[in-house]
Amino acid sequence: MRAYDFAPLYRATVGFDRVADLMDRVLTSEVNTTYPPYNIEKTNDDAYRISVAVAGFSEADLSVEQRENALIVAAKKADEGEDKTYLHRGIATRAFEKRFHLADHVRVTGASHADGMLHIDLVREVPEALKPRTIAISKGSEPKAIEA
Repeated sequence: MRAYDFAPLYRATVGFDRVADLMDRVLTSEVNTTYPPYNIEKTNDDAYRISVAVAGFSEADLSVEQRENALIVAAKKADEGEDKTYLHRGIATRAFEKRFHLADHVRVTGASHADGMLHIDLVREVPEALKPRTIAISKGSEPKAIEA
């Protein structure tokens, strides 16, 4: 795999270090797990849904946690105590931990488990202070001097 050097990006920009760190993390991640399969869909302009296939896991086996800008979905099957003999085992119920990096101001609004799918709803809420605002332009008078 190619290694990319983001040092010129750090030298030429201010405040974009998180973007460079994210790109560096994505490009250098050697472990690209596909288990469990998941979908990410945009349900509205500022709303999203992550759906994770969790066949074989009950609600008690699953955990969903948001820490700062990370969403962590984990599952661990409780020991059943029985030794079963499988002729074919195609349903994976191994423990997993899946991490999703969330943008600023994205928060989890809820999670539901139905029909072997875990659905996690997210919404982006931009604070009023960061939203664009219109500045009124006054007519007429001369500029006022600012006192020192």
